[in-house]
Amino acid sequence: MGKMTSVTAVLLATMMHFAQAEAGAAKSETGGRARATVERAQFGGERPSRDVRRLADWVLASSDNRALPFAIVDKANARLFVFNPSGGIQGASPVLLGSARGDHSAPGVGELRLADIPPRDRTTPAGRFVAERGRNLEGEDIIWIDYDAALSIHRVRPTALPGGRVGRLATITPADNRISYGCVNVPARFYNDVVDRTFKSTRGIVYVLPEVRSAREVFGMHNVSTRVPRHSR
Repeated sequence: MGKMTSVTAVLLATMMHFAQAEAGAAKSETGGRARATVERAQFGGERPSRDVRRLADWVLASSDNRALPFAIVDKANARLFVFNPSGGIQGASPVLLGSARGDHSAPGVGELRLADIPPRDRTTPAGRFVAERGRNLEGEDIIWIDYDAALSIHRVRPTALPGGRVGRLATITPADNRISYGCVNVPARFYNDVVDRTFKSTRGIVYVLPEVRSAREVFGMHNVSTRVPRHSR
């Protein structure tokens, strides 16, 4: 009888051990799924393109922004989206972009005077860039994007000419938003209230969606520049 009781106790203990192990595995699996679930970018009332939404979600899922605020330039629709580090939208605005179509920066373009940049090289290059606040040669506070390309985000510079830059930002269509030498021009109020405040005390990541190549191709090979350029276009 004592022997039988001992065997029974061993069996019960073994069964309890396996039951606890299975429960622990299930809990671990559930926790793993929970940890793997990443919140998607929050756009509020904005209606981004599919490419913008996919890129923003990828940034969060991969932690590619390294816990920094980030912005996405949608060249196809001439819009800028600015996010906090957690992917919450801080604001969106129409923008002006390089007049030339293309995802590249011509070699040495950042060293040229604006008037000397050939029309074909007035592009807004696509890619992932480390951005930071700074000033250009005129003393204007801007957000530097890329050193070699002398690329920045800055307030639109008004002109008195018909069809000037401010007027182009106000139109419904993005077709007339390609006018800059390459820089991303935004309304002054949007720059002050959204861009400057978001990047005021830290660096950030700026993603410029391509218009010739695919987003997968561009963002599969990161090319990050942290140097501060001397001027902007």
